Parts: sequence; structure tokens; C-alpha cells
Amino acid sequence: MAISPKNNFFLRALLREPVPYTPVWLMRQAGRYLPEYCETRKRAGSFLNLCKNPSLACEVTLQPLARYKLDAAILFSDILTVPDAMGLGLGFQEGEGPRFERPLRSEWEIRDLTAPDPWDHLRYVMDAVVEIRRALNNSVPLIGFSGSPFTLACYMVEGGGSSDFRTLKTMLYDRPDLLHRILDVNARAVTQYLNAQIESGAQAVMVFDTWGGALSDRAYREFSLAYLQQVISGLHRSHGGERIPSIVFTKGGGQWLEAIADIGCDAVGLDWTTDIGGARKRIGGKVALQGNMDPMVLFATPEAVAAEARKVVDAYGIGPGHVFNLGHGINQYTPPDNVSVLVDTVHEYSRQQLKP
Repeated sequence: MAISPKNNFFLRALLREPVPYTPVWLMRQAGRYLPEYCETRKRAGSFLNLCKNPSLACEVTLQPLARYKLDAAILFSDILTVPDAMGLGLGFQEGEGPRFERPLRSEWEIRDLTAPDPWDHLRYVMDAVVEIRRALNNSVPLIGFSGSPFTLACYMVEGGGSSDFRTLKTMLYDRPDLLHRILDVNARAVTQYLNAQIESGAQAVMVFDTWGGALSDRAYREFSLAYLQQVISGLHRSHGGERIPSIVFTKGGGQWLEAIADIGCDAVGLDWTTDIGGARKRIGGKVALQGNMDPMVLFATPEAVAAEARKVVDAYGIGPGHVFNLGHGINQYTPPDNVSVLVDTVHEYSRQQLKP
């Protein structure tokens, strides 16, 4: 039987159970805005070395928890570890972001693509999960994660980041059969990967559909949402006697909230372009909501940071089902002290609002 974390408010909020205050964690909470992270990354020698060393991944996962009263830890890794394990040759260049040596362009490469065994090719991630859980000592829950099948496909076909996804979208319209082949393999790979994280100790999982919002309505439903549903339907719903909640986040996905909520996830992440109060009216009775302050608020004065945090709490309103987060990952130039202001404000203000 699994042991629940001492602070399980994040998990309870995802399951829309009552909590004494709104729990908070931040996307990319372990990252370059923290000087201690930069020191660890320097010791690692490269970003990939950092991701693939379980002890260092554990170290940076815990760094923000030493500074801030966060209600969850998130595994330190990268969404592109999965296509890297497929043999596409992942590399990171300073100032250029991720690049694949062997992007998927030829039909034979796509037909030969297979889902990697996470216990073999991604064992270092599972080892990190085990080490992080041990280090957390059930203080707060650990979140596992993956990129969505479509978002992974964007990098796998383009070979890296893109401003318009021209190569990917050309395939989508000219050879949808090839893109569906990639997405089907990705969906199986992501499902197996997240289940392996759950079996290793992750207590909630999140799927990042970073580029789903770049699609038209019809294309989103066919090429992103359908595969998100495939992943969610294949996830372990519980492990060791404990419920394992799932979160789906499509950046730019405000128009599809109802459709996302219908795929079976426990929570929907919101970016900063969607009003969280309006989102609650649309889908709050079915799923929890995570979000959704603009990350750029953290560059303002501490007073402004606190005011904007209170606005998000007020917009959601009284009642269960809200996990406070940014509307996207924290910016690398964010002043660390402002994160303290944010976390403390959310806790203190929401506790006042939720008093009986």
C-alpha cells in the first residue's frame, strides 16, 4: 500500500476534493531562473547529461522546494527524451534549442518507427523518479510528465523548434497517413512511458501539448486530441492503492476546453489567454483546472505580483478543483524573490477565502 504525502493538497485539488488553501506549483519550477540550478547544470557539463544523471536530476528537482513552499515536485527531465530513445539523435546547442540529427522525412523511416521500451531506453528517468521519491520522503507529491504525441511529432518532423511548422503541416495535409503513423507510435510510447513513471513512484502525471494550439479546429481534433485521448485511456488510474490523477495542457487550447475535459483526464491546464472563471463555468464541474497567471507578471513589482495572484484566485472563486500555476513555463530571467511572493500570496489569500 502506498503512503500518501504529508501535504496531499495538490492531489486532493486535482480530484476536486476540499482543501484548506489553493495548492501551487509552477511549470519549469526547476530551471535556469535559479542560480543553484545553473551551478548544477554547469557541473553536469550539458543539459542532456543533467537529464540523464538520476542523482543530478533529483538534485535540481528538489532545489525549488528548498526555496519555496510549493505543494508538488515535478520530475526534472525533457519531453524530447522519448524521440531521443527512438534513435533520432537529440542534441542541444546553446542559443538554438533542441535539434534532431535524423528528423523523420522519409516514408521508410516513418514506417520503421517503433515505441521504445521505457524500462530499457529510458531507465535513467525511472531511476530518477525512484531517487526523487526517496528524497522527498512523502513531503509533497511527485508529478511525472511527457510531451503529447502531436507536440513530439512537431519536433520529430521539423528536426527542432519551428515558427510555422511548415514541414509538419505539409505532411499533415499531403500525407496524413504518415503523420497518423507517427502519432500512433508516439501515443503508445507516451502511454508506456507515463505508466513506467507511475510504476516507479510518480503520483500524478501531466501531458504537455505545447503545440496543439497551432492547429486548425478540425486538425486539432484529428491529430492532437484523438491521440491525447488514446494516451489518457491507457494510463494506470491507480497504483499501490493510490489514485493517480492526470492533467492535460494544450497551450492555446481555450476553445477546446470542453472537448479536452471529455477525454477522461482529471484536470485541464489553462494558459493565460483563457479566463479561469469562465473556464470553470464551462467545465469545472467535470474536471479540476490548473492555471493560469501570465508568467510575465513575475517581472513586475512584488506588489503587482501579489495583486495578480489574488485576481486569479478570485476569478476561480470559492470551492474545490483549482491548482494554481502559471499559464506556461516560468521564464529563465524571472527574479527568484518574486516567486516567493507568488507562492506565499496564493497560500495566504486562498486560505482566507476558503475559511468556513
